[in-house]
Amino acid sequence: MDRIRAFLGTRMGVHGTIALLVGVVLGATSAVAQPRPSARDLGVAPGPYGPGPVNAITDVRGVRVGHATIVRGDEVRTGVTVIVPHEGNVFRDKVPGAVFVGNAFGKLAGSTQVRELGTIETPIVLTNTLAVGPAIEGVVRWTLAQPGNGDVRSVNALVGETNDSGLNDIRGLHVTAADVRRAIEAAAAGPVEEGAVGAGTGTVAFGWKGGIGTSSRVVPKGADTWTVGVLVQSNYGGRLMMDGVPLWKALASAPREAAADGSCMLVVATDAPLDARDLERLAARALFALARTGSTYANGSGDFAIAFSTHPSLRVAHGVDTPQPRTAMPTDGVSPLFEAAMDATEEAVYDSMLKAVDTTGRGRTVRALPVDEVRRALATRAYR
Repeated sequence: MDRIRAFLGTRMGVHGTIALLVGVVLGATSAVAQPRPSARDLGVAPGPYGPGPVNAITDVRGVRVGHATIVRGDEVRTGVTVIVPHEGNVFRDKVPGAVFVGNAFGKLAGSTQVRELGTIETPIVLTNTLAVGPAIEGVVRWTLAQPGNGDVRSVNALVGETNDSGLNDIRGLHVTAADVRRAIEAAAAGPVEEGAVGAGTGTVAFGWKGGIGTSSRVVPKGADTWTVGVLVQSNYGGRLMMDGVPLWKALASAPREAAADGSCMLVVATDAPLDARDLERLAARALFALARTGSTYANGSGDFAIAFSTHPSLRVAHGVDTPQPRTAMPTDGVSPLFEAAMDATEEAVYDSMLKAVDTTGRGRTVRALPVDEVRRALATRAYR
């Protein structure tokens, strides 16, 4: 049943997802699909801090996630994933933000203005490499249409990508601006669907099916408690490790050669009062965590991380040119948040793959991680 759902692009029972089905009808079946496990179901829970209520980037209050999953015929396996920083008008009430680039073989539209001004003013959009153009159009049109934005003449859309051409007819340019707008409108708080969905529909990681993954950590700090949430679009290579176990050795069906090229987009959200400088440092830690999963940061891999804070005192009101009072965490207090970002990133990568399903596109089938083999390898730690 999981394979049928992957082929058809159906996504059921989770907020924030649109599935686009063309000319396909799923017949009745008596089979009951068994949900694929998360990393925690397998006993893998990186780091000392616990997750938030749904173990997702949406545990950061106000953050919403939406998907548009596009599956058509045998050739189209792609989509859009959006992260909306807060429930208000993001353009009028900008959040502090930063970008960290590990390897710039890729496109992250809007990153130069984020680096210059230290703010993010639109939903963050993830999609495929050749859909960056329509994604910009979609988020710009959506922003211009928001109440209160009638005088807006410039919008810095923030759009990242990975290349899903192994399973998707990327040259067909199937993602449209309307898909982006629908994903934004579908964005919701609460549980986030993971695996072969949205911008992860056609991605491949370490030779296995990649996808969208997310995780969070709750960090006590004195009298305060801060949340760090991460969302990943995994489409990169290397030699897969999980919880310190080299699965590239332990799994009989694993590729023995390092899967080289590919990309990974990371989005980190926190409610801690971090300014743009420390958000860039937070983003860097998320990207560093890919090494734990076996990333080789190959020449052809675009490895990017975006980070933002939702703390109200650090938001920047559009058009205001007078001083605004701010609260920012001192640099000596950020280390626990760095650790949380690394741990949440590691878990999000694992879940992006564990929650994915076998997917066929363009005459190629990419298998999901074999759960039973993974479970046995983790249990024996035979290759540690």
